[in-house]
Amino acid sequence: MSKPRKPKGRPISGWLILDKPLDFGSTEAVSKIKWLFKAQKAGHAGTLDPLASGMLPIALGDATKTVPYVMDGRKIYEFTVAWGEERSTDDLEGDVVRSSAERPSEEAVRALLPKYTGVIAQVPPQFSAIKIDGERAYDLARDGETVEIPAREVEVFRLSLIGCTPHLAHLEIECGKGTYVRSLARDMGRDLGCFGHIASLRRTFVAPFGEEDLVPLADLVALEKIEDEAERLAALDDYLIDTGEALSDLPHVAVSDDQAHRLRMGNPVILRGRDAPLPTPEAYATARGKLVAIGEVAEGEFRPKRVFASH
Repeated sequence: MSKPRKPKGRPISGWLILDKPLDFGSTEAVSKIKWLFKAQKAGHAGTLDPLASGMLPIALGDATKTVPYVMDGRKIYEFTVAWGEERSTDDLEGDVVRSSAERPSEEAVRALLPKYTGVIAQVPPQFSAIKIDGERAYDLARDGETVEIPAREVEVFRLSLIGCTPHLAHLEIECGKGTYVRSLARDMGRDLGCFGHIASLRRTFVAPFGEEDLVPLADLVALEKIEDEAERLAALDDYLIDTGEALSDLPHVAVSDDQAHRLRMGNPVILRGRDAPLPTPEAYATARGKLVAIGEVAEGEFRPKRVFASH
């Protein structure tokens, strides 16, 4: 019987909050980071289009188990809408499909913002990763098909106008999971009777990570000149954020080393004392500040659902 193959790479775990440059795909970015860090596995929390820059949280190793919690977090984008043209992709990449000589006033743009604040119905762009009968919408769109994508509810917590010229509007949005800023530009342009598309888009926040966590790709690539591998990898690792930081919005339970061992074996542990947490369907446990498990608190126990290695 053959031995199971040992995974290639280092069993490191943590989050790298990449400041993704323009014209660089999210999958390409993840591959580059995985290679630089020599990590066994990597994934990202929320795709950014090649024409968008900014925050791309990348999970390495065990941190990939926490990706859903970051995917569900609030996001903030700064974006510019160019008026006068609607495009097939709703950004600069696409062909012009409708145009107008009309331009909105600043007052008209401001008056429209409340319509797009709160829980709104939004139709995703034709060029999006939405699946239609098992196929990605962007694949169908590239083949020339026009597909009916059903509207879905998304939540916009805040939409602000930062600046305005006759041809452009610069805005900032704080929104929930699944919101397409490209759709927002398209729909606002239609409402204003002038059409519109995204001219620039930058993501500055993905809860719980902020701009202070951003790491430019150039800073990481610059470390390639360090010839000593151990020294180079140690310098890279300094940029990693602890895996447990992704769970900071969940209730937290501190456990002893013995309890941590039990949890990592998949067993529940009893929580005693006045500081014992209230029942909750999701919480995370740490020992000595290191993430041990995600689970539920019920009937005086912490019951693990996902466990994390002790390295």
